[in-house]
Amino acid sequence: MTAITETDTVVEFRGVGKRFGSMQALTGIDLSVRRGEVVVILGPSGSGKSTLCRCINRLEAIDEGHILIDGHEQPVEGRDLYKFRTEVGMVFQSFNLFSHKTILENITLAPRKILGLDKQAAETRAHELLAMVGIADKAHSRPAQLSGGQKQRAAIARALAMDPKVLLFDEPTSALDPESTREVLATMRSLAQSGTTMIVVTHEMSFARAFADRIVFMAAGTIVETADPETFFTSPSSDRAKAFLSSVH
Repeated sequence: MTAITETDTVVEFRGVGKRFGSMQALTGIDLSVRRGEVVVILGPSGSGKSTLCRCINRLEAIDEGHILIDGHEQPVEGRDLYKFRTEVGMVFQSFNLFSHKTILENITLAPRKILGLDKQAAETRAHELLAMVGIADKAHSRPAQLSGGQKQRAAIARALAMDPKVLLFDEPTSALDPESTREVLATMRSLAQSGTTMIVVTHEMSFARAFADRIVFMAAGTIVETADPETFFTSPSSDRAKAFLSSVH
């Protein structure tokens, strides 16, 4: 594994802390994610996984430390924060598609309004992305006409349309039935194999083991250990990780 240099690092946490009132949600988070790397964050419920993910594009404001994207400090507010968020794609468990717009309109809205693409260029790119995620025939459908798995794949296409530097997934399959879960995981596998930089919060152990470059295991708002998937799943170093793995098998 190559050493991390400044140019390799897309996302960097430096001593990040986050509180919700009196509850310390994140403590002393130090983490670097390299370009093209797939990092899967695992841990029990309440361990801070989703909070860590949401802090990256400042959906949650941090209380201590620093978060950098491509070496640039996370802006606090205003136009700079708006631009910063265009560089960080996020796929939520609840899809967050506009129900009154077609799938094509959902995908082209931000590239046209924020990146300034003309309609034809934005739609051409959207059709390419819809084909890539396997729902090319749904461009003119509305979200209510799609299955859960199709909605999530549309949400992935929408995130990719902004050409983000990193793609975040926050429990993307937790609201889906098994068939839809398989569809979405297949799309994520394709992205992982294509070199997309991804940070994935998930309970899907098969995906984590097969497609992560690195596992980050969290508990009680801290990073307990990091390891390659084979090492983590066969010989975790912490008792907390061993207990977690025994509970999910």
